[in-house]
Order: sequence, then structure tokens, then C-alpha cells
Amino acid sequence: MLFTLYPAIDLKAGQVVRLKRGDMAQATLYGDPATQATAFDAAGFAWLHVVDLDGAFAGRPANAEAVDAILRATTRPVQLGGGIRDMATVEAWLSRGIARVILGSAAVKDPAFAREACRAFPGQVAVGIDAKDGMVATEGWAEVSGISALDLALSFEDAGAAAIIHTDIERDGMLGGVNVEATAALAARLSTPVIASGGVAGVEDIRALRATGKVAGTIIGRALYDGRLTAEEAMAAARG
Repeated sequence: MLFTLYPAIDLKAGQVVRLKRGDMAQATLYGDPATQATAFDAAGFAWLHVVDLDGAFAGRPANAEAVDAILRATTRPVQLGGGIRDMATVEAWLSRGIARVILGSAAVKDPAFAREACRAFPGQVAVGIDAKDGMVATEGWAEVSGISALDLALSFEDAGAAAIIHTDIERDGMLGGVNVEATAALAARLSTPVIASGGVAGVEDIRALRATGKVAGTIIGRALYDGRLTAEEAMAAARG
């Protein structure tokens, strides 16, 4: 199985930031989105993972100018999440050049729309499942639902989602190691590809995820920004 790395560019007020456990009050600034996209592109990553953090909380796109700058700066496909809650927004982002949109809160609160989007744009819609203790969190992780991550993922098996992006929000931005066991267990129950997110601290996490033979890739954030992991090390681990 090809194991794909997705370096993350999280956007807050037009700037690149990294959060700890999704807490907007714990944001570390890392500068200009287009500059970061160019750097990731030049490093050789195959994809970029972009999150409109303000949009996730507002329920509508809030960093369109920054996203457009990223699209102009890179030749790589970009997947985008945050504040995408209706078909018009899905269509607008895809028409602007986004390769894949990610539906998170909408997949829980409006599953009919999310399934419709997956079917209308095959291969271009991923479902983001943010979990705390196995239960789905929504609204920028501000609310925990009564739905399990597995049940939500299984409900999209026949919808044609491009991927399930599984985030352990207790680990996100904490550099404490990815939740390999939970992500692999989820992937083992699904035919839809599963991408891990949250907590990648170094090459061992990438190797462990790849070694499961079930997980399709991982999103990498703070470890790259803090220099704990280089692009070369990450890609070598992904290749095995």
C-alpha cells in the first residue's frame, strides 16, 4: 500500500499556526501560508493538508484569501477542511482548485448532505472524524457527540468518500505519538482509505503507521515546524 504524507498548514487570521488539542488560545504562529506551501512543495511532499481553523468554528469559510495564496504557490494537490457545511461551498472550493474537501462537523450534523457530496464528487470528498476517547467531536472540537468514530465511518462506507481522516484530538499538536492502535483498528474495519492525524512526533510514528499495512497515510504538523522531523526523514520512513 502506498503511504502518503500530508504536511499540515493550519490557518488562523490569515497566518499559519499550530494548536495544542485544537485550542485556539494555544496557537503558535509560523508565518505566511504561501511561503510554507512553497517550502512543502519544494521538499517533495505529494499533497498538502490545509485547515481553515476560523472557518471550523464559524461554520463557513474564513481564510479564503490565504487558501488562494497557497493554491497559487504550489503545484501539489491540496485537501482542505474547516467550515464546509453545504454543497455550494464544496463546489466553490473545488472550482477554485482544491483537489479534495474534508467534511467534519457536517458529516455528523448533516450526514445526508455529506453523503450527497461524496457521491456528487467521487474522489474529491473526504470525511474528517475527530475523536476523543473513541467518540466524535465537532465544531472545531468544542463539542463531543454521542456517536462513535467507528459507527460514523461505517455509515459512509457506501457513499464513495475518498478517505476517512481520523484525528485523535487528545494527541493533536502534543508531539506525544500518534494513536496507531486506534487508527489501525478503524482502518481494519473499513474499505475506505484511512489517514491518521494527531500526535506524529517523529519517524517512528510514521514507520509504525506504515507497518500496520492498513493505514493509507498520515498528516504531519508540529513535528515538521519544530524541526523534530525533516521532510527527508519523513519521506524515507514513508517509503520504508
